[in-house]
Amino acid sequence: MSLTWSAKDHKNSNPSAGTGQKRQRNDAGNKATVVLGAQWGDEGKGKVVDLLATEADVVCRCQGGNNAGHTVVVDGKEYDFHLLPSGIINPKSISLIGNGVVIHLPGLFEEGDKNDKKGLKGWEKRLIVSDRAHIVFDFHQVVDGLQETERQAQEGKNIGTTKKGIGPAYSSKASRTGLRVCDLLGDFKDFSTRFKNLVHQYQSMYPSLTVDVEDQLKKLKDYAERLRPMVRDGVYYMYEALHGPPKKILVEGANAALLDIDFGTYPFVTSSNCTVGGACTGLGIPPLNIGDVFGVAKAYTTRVGIGAFPTEQLNAVGELLQTRGHEVGVTTGRKRRCGWLDLVIVRYAHMINGFTAIALTKLDILDVLDEIKVGVAYKLNGKRIPHFPANMDVLQKVEVEYETFPGWKTDTSAARKWNDLPAKAQNYIRFIENHIGVPSRSKFKFFMIF
Repeated sequence: MSLTWSAKDHKNSNPSAGTGQKRQRNDAGNKATVVLGAQWGDEGKGKVVDLLATEADVVCRCQGGNNAGHTVVVDGKEYDFHLLPSGIINPKSISLIGNGVVIHLPGLFEEGDKNDKKGLKGWEKRLIVSDRAHIVFDFHQVVDGLQETERQAQEGKNIGTTKKGIGPAYSSKASRTGLRVCDLLGDFKDFSTRFKNLVHQYQSMYPSLTVDVEDQLKKLKDYAERLRPMVRDGVYYMYEALHGPPKKILVEGANAALLDIDFGTYPFVTSSNCTVGGACTGLGIPPLNIGDVFGVAKAYTTRVGIGAFPTEQLNAVGELLQTRGHEVGVTTGRKRRCGWLDLVIVRYAHMINGFTAIALTKLDILDVLDEIKVGVAYKLNGKRIPHFPANMDVLQKVEVEYETFPGWKTDTSAARKWNDLPAKAQNYIRFIENHIGVPSRSKFKFFMIF
């Protein structure tokens, strides 16, 4: 899988320098580098984070839960991460699960133990969990499935969630009935009472929901003791990391811009802010301490689940992209829907996140195509619209305006730098960066990473 960097040539934007920042800080403290998805997820963020995490001191998750999936291959071993930050592979860095993440404790320990068997030793000693993070309970996952069934019965369609309980857990958080890690580690009698009240609340809404409360509390008490050594005040930890000695801090976003609860293709979105603001609210990082923001995008477009997808190709092209790209969801095992690169959504993601660099992944998947199309604009009733539609009924109706490029018909999988790419592939990349508002190429550096 190939990955192309296009990064602004200034002192803090050289991805070859580890996390894109030198070990320098100003009076505001250290800067955090943020890696975010620029499409509907599954862009290869884990691979990018793994590369940058090799020199990072702290690698953080700021939102989402185990509904996201990152696959990282190191020394021939394949690790699947859902809650653990990808940086957990680096034995010299600390991984932090921030307050904005919702944590399913059985899933966390199952994931850690599974990867431990693959060679990920000592991960518990390198993991810090914020005491303000909310807990996903087993019944949240059951409710997630019940809600999907209700949507299908009432509206004839569901959202296509992972059924990991993420939405219900964030709903509990927003309704101020949720329970956090600090509650679990506090007075367990008080925690038990609140847990029972929360179960009762959901059972009143879903009469078919059955929960063995005492069994769940027993398991949670055991999880609490295993979790306790990892728990810290996340806000204070981040403050010290930002304002102490120079550190390289990396924030690993889950999901992607078009799945953001505010800015995504609502209601077919996740339940958290997976744009750059989520790094601030999900970790307690002031905006002043956000440094480079790297957007990751595939050289084509994919998405898992239901929802509008203007450039989707329900034809031989879509099948080729799915097959060559091995487009199967890490968390769900579902085949990803595939289509041409949609620069309308990448440009929209850039508007929200202010990317300082774009990592273009899976360019080599396009190697065999005679011609390659790129979506550059949407038309509604024959007229271009300058914005990305909020209304999904409108998005379903848009007509995509394409630019067509000749394929390079050359194997690029062995390319390691810009000059290794055929001219037609270079032209394809130049067009992408110019269209999303990147300054002229003379002010940029390119890096090939595999």
